Amino acid sequence: MKLLILFSTILMMVLFLLILVLNFTSKKTFYDREKNSPFECGFDPKNLARLPFSLQFFLIALIFVIFDVELTLLLPTISTIKISNLFNFTLTFNIFIIILLTGLFHEQNQGSLNWVK
Repeated sequence: MKLLILFSTILMMVLFLLILVLNFTSKKTFYDREKNSPFECGFDPKNLARLPFSLQFFLIALIFVIFDVELTLLLPTISTIKISNLFNFTLTFNIFIIILLTGLFHEQNQGSLNWVK
C-alpha cells in the first residue's frame, strides 16, 4: 500500500511539473483578435446574432445532409446483395430510390434548386 501511495505521489509531481512547463512555454507574446476568435462558418462572433442569414447556404447544407444520409444507406446494400433474396432486395431498393427522387422533385418544384431568380 505504501508503494502505491509513493508511485501515485511521484506521478502527481511529474504531471504537475509537466503542466507548469507546458504553461510557461506555450504562452503567446501577442494577441490578435482575428486569430483568437472562433471561426463559425464565416460569421463574426462579435457581431449581433440576429443578422440576416443566407437561405441559399441553408438549402445547400440541407441538400448535402439529405444526400449524405442517402450515401450512408446505399453503401451497405452492396454487401447485402449476396445474402438477401433478390426480389426483396430489388423491391426495397426501388422504394428507397423512389422516395429519394420524390424528395428531389419536391425540392425542384419548391424552387430550392434555382439559384438565379
